Amino acid sequence: MNSPVRGRFITLEGGEGTGKSTLQLTLQRRLAEQGIEALVTREPGGTVCAEAIRALVLNPPGEMSFSPLAEALLVNAARIDHLDQFIRPALAAGKWVICDRFSDSTRVYQGVSGAVSSDVLLDLERHVVAQTRPDLTLILDAPVSLALERRAARGGKPDVFETRGLAFHQAVREAFSDIARREPGRCTLIDASLPASDVANLAWSAISARFGAVNARP
Repeated sequence: MNSPVRGRFITLEGGEGTGKSTLQLTLQRRLAEQGIEALVTREPGGTVCAEAIRALVLNPPGEMSFSPLAEALLVNAARIDHLDQFIRPALAAGKWVICDRFSDSTRVYQGVSGAVSSDVLLDLERHVVAQTRPDLTLILDAPVSLALERRAARGGKPDVFETRGLAFHQAVREAFSDIARREPGRCTLIDASLPASDVANLAWSAISARFGAVNARP
């Protein structure tokens, strides 16, 4: 019996409030309409162990905070488990995986302040991610003021990254845009200031252009 064709790995990246979670579910539904099973997941997280690390990173105990290097090590520890227990088995079974954040977020959030060098972050990425790199990364981009307004409208307690100042979030936006410029073969930059339906159509067009077998919807 032939092994199933490897599934596709799509990652969604961008700053806070850019609509990644909303887009993720829309793409899952559209792929299902085309007969393609797509699993949705997130980082840090996606497995029991990785979700425990997520809780620790986003909401450190005692109102404390981790250093950027400690954050990078923790999220990569979560990523190892996520890849081994969830992403790689799903792709090997022929399923598509749509992940809300992946290694680009580590490059950005732990590197944006310059506290962790890009050499260290990329070396960790090479060891942890290895050959399981995204087939397509959709980077959602919106003005920081708009994105933070959207995030505030969702309510809930902000995490350790969401509480950081405007300058930090602007640097995050610029860093994601820089990744899109440097890696156009993998990344597509999408205007996330548009209505959610327009963002979904742009993302669907990018998926169709990349993978061919998926027909774009009007």
